[in-house]
Amino acid sequence: MDEKKAVIILFGGSGDLAKRKLYPALFQLFNRGELQDHFAVIGTARRPWSDDYYQEIVTAAVTNLPQATPKKVAAFASHFYYQSHDVTDAEHYVTLKTLAQKLDDKYGVGGNRLYYMAMAPNFFGTIASHLKSEKLLTDDGFNRLVIEKPFGHDYESAKTLNDSISATFNEDQIYRIDHYLGKEMIQALLALRFGNQFFEPVWSNKYIDNIQVTLAEVVGVEERAGYYETAGALRDMVQNHIMQLLAYLTMKKPTAFTADAVHAAKDEVFNALHPYTVAEASANFIRAQYTEATIDGKTVPGYRQEDGVAPDSMTETFVAGKLQLDMPEWRGVPIYVRTGKRLTQKSTQVTITFKPTAPNIFAANGENKPNQLTIYVEPKEGYSLQINGKNMGQEFELENETLSFTHDDKSVNKAPEAYERLLLDALSGNQTNFTHWTELAQTWQFVDVIRKAWDQMPNMPTYAAGTMGPVAAAALLEADGHHWVFQPTKIELAD
Repeated sequence: MDEKKAVIILFGGSGDLAKRKLYPALFQLFNRGELQDHFAVIGTARRPWSDDYYQEIVTAAVTNLPQATPKKVAAFASHFYYQSHDVTDAEHYVTLKTLAQKLDDKYGVGGNRLYYMAMAPNFFGTIASHLKSEKLLTDDGFNRLVIEKPFGHDYESAKTLNDSISATFNEDQIYRIDHYLGKEMIQALLALRFGNQFFEPVWSNKYIDNIQVTLAEVVGVEERAGYYETAGALRDMVQNHIMQLLAYLTMKKPTAFTADAVHAAKDEVFNALHPYTVAEASANFIRAQYTEATIDGKTVPGYRQEDGVAPDSMTETFVAGKLQLDMPEWRGVPIYVRTGKRLTQKSTQVTITFKPTAPNIFAANGENKPNQLTIYVEPKEGYSLQINGKNMGQEFELENETLSFTHDDKSVNKAPEAYERLLLDALSGNQTNFTHWTELAQTWQFVDVIRKAWDQMPNMPTYAAGTMGPVAAAALLEADGHHWVFQPTKIELAD
């Protein structure tokens, strides 16, 4: 195993993301030996913490993880250091540079730096500018920048943000995290498509009738109202997660399994997104907001009743839409997407519906249903394939049968969590599972038209909490003679 060496400078070291995701992910890398003796983490924030107190925070974040023995946790936490830091103060960067060099020498990391911005995006440009002006970037090792979404709220703001970062870092040094790309079953899509001879030849409009993508959440906005009011489901889920999933589902086979080849294949998909006019966007994308409902005797508040949400909010909590690709192999195949909060069941899944066989020689012997492949991303992880077979018995009758595979809980629990996988990729210099600026530019320009169309609509459609969205979401598919394949009836109450 090639041990990773770096000083990791974490802007936002006192934040919720660091505690919930980053410290546990780093501990798992430490536990697996990917990080051992030659690394250090500098956490920065405005709070006047000491190293000892910061190490207590890190210890608390990882103590309950599997294999987190007191000895191992103590060894891990000893690599963490804290600096109270005002990101707008140049003098603080001078102090940060001195500490980073001291830790570089102590842990022998060879000048490698990983800068992680786990804070509000409006500070990204300021931090990047100071890293350059105060000469924190090293000459000996690598300098890599990891940034979180939201990356802008439209194309113009995203471009401004990207320009401010690009003044310090080159594109091959920037790692834009979309944690969906770190999920096991998202990465498994490429293996499914390009590792199986019987799928690759039929993965086009010649054999596929439609594609459906669902990202359903049971929970409401919860404590994220401050962020969600400025984002909504379109910006929070469609512009990033759903678009990246779309690329993995439809891109051509890369020339090699390398970052450059994969991103080139994805770029071709985003370049082929059929650009909607405002009128077309209005017809092909619908929005809605959840309202109060009683589920199993428990009252669930509507979005406008949530803490921190304006009583007249026009922020959508549900999106459904139809996308089209202007590529010869996908022309004519509708790609339906939907995502929302307070829906019936939590599930991220994709269903590929194939065209029925023609001619159907078994027409008089039962229904010859179209084959359907469903990929379950979370919480269930696996696949199911609907096929037509002969029923048992003397008579020749067709019946629908399911071939399925689901990863067991033990395997799922042992697999790397998304942030663990992506942090290791960043430390390794592998950009395959990160987002390039060209992809963001293309997806923002597409989404901006939908936003413009909605801004011209005076009313906000609604759906009752615990349902799968408004009636218009079903009508969107019915207009094409289709229906949503995933139609759960069991309501799961959120904790």
